[in-house]
Amino acid sequence: MRRLKGDGRPVQTEENRAAVLGALEPVNLVVIFDEDTPAALIDLLVPDLLVKGADYRIEDIVGADTVLKAGGKVITAELVPGQSTTKLVGATRPGKIDLKVDA
Repeated sequence: MRRLKGDGRPVQTEENRAAVLGALEPVNLVVIFDEDTPAALIDLLVPDLLVKGADYRIEDIVGADTVLKAGGKVITAELVPGQSTTKLVGATRPGKIDLKVDA
């Protein structure tokens, strides 16, 4: 995450993030990986379902092709306005990020 988002990220430790995701009833497995993308892991596990934020197009989601070819589903989850970690972190840095949410 630090390589992708920069210094000061991630805000939560990977263990905390994994615990939150693992607490969700539909989640069977949470895997922490060191690579920049989960492509190799998705190719190995071939999950039935791959979920990414709705700010991504399905054709741009890493591993979508693997999941779809195996008969699985790839879905995008609706984002909650104003809850972007990038915007929340930016709120602590005046002048960096505007937290206004479109109505």
